[in-house]
Amino acid sequence: DFLCISLVNGFTQLRYNLGDRTVILQTLQKVHTNGNTWHLLNAGRVGNEGYLDLDGINITQKASPGMNALDTHSDFFVGGVSSLNLVNPMAIENEPTGFTGCIREIVINNRELNLTVTDPKGGANIGDCDGTACGYTVCKNNGTCQVENSGFSCSCPREWTGTTCEQSIHCSQNMCGSHALCIPQPSSFSYTCACALGWTGKYCDTKIKFYIAKFVGNSYIKYTDPFYGKRDLQYSRLSLNFTTNQTEGLIAWMGKSEDEDNDFLAIGLANGTLKVVINLGERISVPLMHSKYFTCSDGRWHFTTVVQNQTCIKVYLDEELIFFEDIDPQRKYTALNYGGICYFGGFEIGRKVNIVTIGLFQKELIGKIKDVVLFQDSKKIQLMKAEGYNIHDGNSEN
Repeated sequence: DFLCISLVNGFTQLRYNLGDRTVILQTLQKVHTNGNTWHLLNAGRVGNEGYLDLDGINITQKASPGMNALDTHSDFFVGGVSSLNLVNPMAIENEPTGFTGCIREIVINNRELNLTVTDPKGGANIGDCDGTACGYTVCKNNGTCQVENSGFSCSCPREWTGTTCEQSIHCSQNMCGSHALCIPQPSSFSYTCACALGWTGKYCDTKIKFYIAKFVGNSYIKYTDPFYGKRDLQYSRLSLNFTTNQTEGLIAWMGKSEDEDNDFLAIGLANGTLKVVINLGERISVPLMHSKYFTCSDGRWHFTTVVQNQTCIKVYLDEELIFFEDIDPQRKYTALNYGGICYFGGFEIGRKVNIVTIGLFQKELIGKIKDVVLFQDSKKIQLMKAEGYNIHDGNSEN
């Protein structure tokens, strides 16, 4: 399988093969080769239907029945490859040759790649395209960069300040402690402090311990499983206790949540009832909704366990088996490759649950979680030792 974007006789071309045939899309207009015109290129596929957009002029390829997953486990190359004989002959029209020109702002599945000296895995014969201290996006938040004798300076929009416009004016005089993030509140011309795990108070200067984690709606815990490398991913298990009086909320998400191709196991509430979603590959997940009775939003403690035995899923609520379903009798994917990452209550600050989960869950959790156990471990995981923000002590009433 491959996906390749190239220049062919002055035109931009997208070629991809998902295992059964090579699809070729080519732009209608040629690329300017005067060396000073930037072009915006959007290319990709949804299933086996491709699209190629150069400067707003869009070409699409209607899907016909066939394979719809790109199975590539190689490195991602930009501008050339380490060896030209690595290139699949079907991926290009003519003999392979490296790109000569400038490339900036590469975004893959909504994540921008850092095109720096240190971030990529490797490379060769790359120079600075801009040639000035300003470069690309040195000034954040729509600041304007000027080249100076000493380097550069940024002119910032009125809401932002700092040498690169990186700081909100509402946070410029903040009193948040060293265990806090300053969150600007432009509507009230003020700020709030988001406390790191283990700290609380208005300015996050009071240390706390907890065994019950209390989530207040803009909270999350991100736990890295130290035993991930030893797990049998065909037989996963997650159990925990939770309580809430809200009808919507994400309780737990086992998975990296970086892009839509990552495997995950998710537990949450929708319309007051328990909702479990598992994706073992290609996002062919079937949401399992419990609608027999609406007792999960009653402020009481509830105990839930989700067991994945290859493609067979069992879900228990308060010791009762409420789901037993084979989500893929074909057994195409049988392992939960969750990357050793577990989120509880939500995702990192600034990442909205409804966007990250693509609408599977609507909101962050407002409630409490305790007694989290992964797989068949004899010990509960220590939530205090994870990373996170805005977690309160669930034992106290603060």
